[in-house]
Amino acid sequence: MGCAISGLAAKAEFGERNTDDGAAVHLTQDHIQMIKESWKVIRDDIAKVGIIMFVRLFETHPECKDVFFLFRDVEDLERLRTSRELRAHGLRVMSFIEKSVARLDQMERLEALALELGKSHYHYNAPPKYYSYVGAEFICAVQPILKEKWTAELEEAWKTMFQYLTGLMKQGYQEESDRQQHLAASPKEKPDKRNTVL
Repeated sequence: MGCAISGLAAKAEFGERNTDDGAAVHLTQDHIQMIKESWKVIRDDIAKVGIIMFVRLFETHPECKDVFFLFRDVEDLERLRTSRELRAHGLRVMSFIEKSVARLDQMERLEALALELGKSHYHYNAPPKYYSYVGAEFICAVQPILKEKWTAELEEAWKTMFQYLTGLMKQGYQEESDRQQHLAASPKEKPDKRNTVL
């Protein structure tokens, strides 16, 4: 599809570099500045980027459709490109990216946002193994929009941000999974009616 990162080997490498320990990934001030500057251009096309990102995701990783019950049985990519539901979901993801970019100078708020999204993905039955694919597809979708502004340094900045976010999302997913298992294992607190005094 013309994206340098679109090969499976490149995607595997993108995913492998994403650590479970968000602290191991470090966003520098240069990264933050580059991301913010490029976002000013990208945000004008967020609906388009969202659709391209998910159509590419389903094309390169069809197993991801299993998470989306609305798109699970859709084989026609053209139908996906014109889907109102896919557009709406793409916009929600782009909104999360926009909020993330806005919080790059407020790392505690960014961390809380990504952890909460990971927790909610537990309830959507969207496992962490798919998270890094979205970052790779986002990068492929924005390259043509940024044209000559796209550089290896900018690509590294966006990759680093997505690695940081997906690491936190995985942590949030695991925290919620652990919490749900604990709740399921806990005996229900009910008063013992046999011992009540009248």
